Amino acid sequence: MLPELTEHNRAFWTGGADGRLHVPYCEPCARWVLPPEAVCPGCDAALGTRPVSGAGTVFTYTVNHHPFNPAVPPPYVIAIIELAEQDDLRLAANIVDCQPDSVTVGMPVSVRFEEQPGADGAMFVPVFAPRGTA
Repeated sequence: MLPELTEHNRAFWTGGADGRLHVPYCEPCARWVLPPEAVCPGCDAALGTRPVSGAGTVFTYTVNHHPFNPAVPPPYVIAIIELAEQDDLRLAANIVDCQPDSVTVGMPVSVRFEEQPGADGAMFVPVFAPRGTA
C-alpha cells in the first residue's frame, strides 16, 4: 500500500521520476529529516526538499519468508538504510538485485526506484541494491 500524497511528502514519493531521492532538509539546522514532515523537529522551521546522493549502507535488515502481499513473492529483504549524507538519516526499504542471504549489515547500497501507480499519478518507491550492480 502506498501512502496518500501530501504537500509534505509529495517530493519524496514522486521525485524518483528524475532518478534521485528527494529528502526534506532544514536550512537553519543544516539537517536532513526523515520521515517527511511539515516542519523540522529540531527548530520548527519549514522544511524544503533537496536531492541526496542515493548512497547508503544497510543499518539492519530482516529476510521475510511469509507471503504478506501476493505481488511480492518471498523471500525478500526489508532493511533500514542509513543514507550517506548524515548519521542517523535512515529509511526503511527493500533490498533488490541480490540474493537475500547475501545482505549484510554495513553493506554499501544505492537507491533505485520502482514506479507504482498512485491515486494522484505515478509514485516512485525507493528500493536499494548493492552498490555497483546495474
